[in-house]
Amino acid sequence: MNDRELQKQLQIKVKKKLEPLFAKYKMDFGGIDAALKWKPIVLIIGNYSSGKSTLINELVGQHIQRTGQAPTDDSFTVITSDPGVDNLETPGSTLVNDENLPFGHFKRFGEKLISHICMKQINSPKLENMAIIDSPGMIDATTEYNRGYDYMKVLGEFAKMADLIVLMFDPHKAGTIKESYEAIRNTLPEKSGEHRIVFVLSRIDECDNLSDFTRSYGTLCWNMSQMTGRKDIPHIYLTYSPTAVSASAVAEGWPQERDDLIQKIMKAPGFRVNHILEDIDRQVNEVQIVAQAVSSFLSRASKVFWKFANTTLMVALALFLFGDIMLNILISFPETTLIAGLKNGTLEPANLIVPGVLALLTLLAGSFGFSKIAFPRLRRKALANGASLVTLDNDYRRNLWRKMESKVRENLLGLSVNDLWAGYGRSMAKIDNFLNYDLKKYYEKIVN
Repeated sequence: MNDRELQKQLQIKVKKKLEPLFAKYKMDFGGIDAALKWKPIVLIIGNYSSGKSTLINELVGQHIQRTGQAPTDDSFTVITSDPGVDNLETPGSTLVNDENLPFGHFKRFGEKLISHICMKQINSPKLENMAIIDSPGMIDATTEYNRGYDYMKVLGEFAKMADLIVLMFDPHKAGTIKESYEAIRNTLPEKSGEHRIVFVLSRIDECDNLSDFTRSYGTLCWNMSQMTGRKDIPHIYLTYSPTAVSASAVAEGWPQERDDLIQKIMKAPGFRVNHILEDIDRQVNEVQIVAQAVSSFLSRASKVFWKFANTTLMVALALFLFGDIMLNILISFPETTLIAGLKNGTLEPANLIVPGVLALLTLLAGSFGFSKIAFPRLRRKALANGASLVTLDNDYRRNLWRKMESKVRENLLGLSVNDLWAGYGRSMAKIDNFLNYDLKKYYEKIVN
């Protein structure tokens, strides 16, 4: 089975098994659904003038994107190739409404973003099995214009879809832009994973001399250590425009660096299925910890409910048998009690009215007491100490809890007494089964 067939099989199985579970726990299934629908994706990001468009033009062998040191494009541009389609540009309003494409969930970011998304379909054999997404240049968000949409959240959604993320810097702005810091420090690690990110120092041919290059490279390494929070610096690829400098003018090793980068990018489709499984694994684990918290709370609430129910039933039975006797003693009503009627053999239907009403009122009071007093009190306690609902016995679980705690709160606040019988236990079992059986089966298919 090839990767495309496996991806299609995954799409059918995952949609059937997981989409209802994601909906049940108020989780967004759009990211997984989008990843399963389409081609492998390479996302190119970086500040203005970092060489993104130049690299893309070189990759596809055509002048597709405008280049220049000033801002040239403020859109997310999807570039790909499809049989029988050449030089077609499709606006974002069409992309986000096409169910065969993975961009539908971007509608929630509003018209401003939609007007800044487009697709260019070109005739390029290199892009028949992949797509490249060019992104707006990053800015210093504290001083420059407002984009009209949450750039970091949008970038995170594209990063979640991408099989490779190429983050580019130019030697004159080696990592000093605020959005670069936010992307490297928070957005990309949360939405993608460090192993999918490639760091590139571009336009190195513009360095005047070796000292100038060394200073730019050292500055980027320093800024990278601050942005990633790591002591070990990931490999930084070096590249330049071969049309802007003669082969004799470049330093030894630079062409090899450039070739290694291009090969890395072109190999991105080979990681597609594995990345999809990684994303599914991660997101299902997120659903699982939410489900565990909800299930734990409902289990506690169920125990309290049955205590309430048993107590209420006992009181209702006692009042059914003896309540009318107490009323007869206090207010001389009713004239004939249930027990007296049974004892004298004169029991009539009318003798059951008062005992029945007393029992019914008791049951209603018990139901009201649990739903309006006990259940909300239990929920307040759970919200105050949500971590007690799940087992946090390692760093992975603790980090997962910090990430999903707000989603747990959202689910707990949405629960009602009726959810005690809503089948949350079965949902929990389905999630466990998918992680322990289905997902492992697909990983084994990749290995084999």
